[in-house]
Amino acid sequence: MLAWLDRLPLSLLVLAALGLGLAPFLPEPHLVEKLRMLGAGTLTRPVDIFDLVLHGTPPLLLVLKLVRMAMGGARP
Repeated sequence: MLAWLDRLPLSLLVLAALGLGLAPFLPEPHLVEKLRMLGAGTLTRPVDIFDLVLHGTPPLLLVLKLVRMAMGGARP
């Protein structure tokens, strides 16, 4: 089921997680801002939810790939 994740190069996921996950770098990454909004209960606008998904997907995929690698289910 997650064979597509196994085929993604680890280096690509690291670059995407650092680039898109932390963009824009100043004054604060969007992902951090949106997670704060989620925690405060103010993440209600569709554009903010889209931003959370857009900036959160690469780090989430990286974590999933690293977990699969640690469990022996995937190679780098």
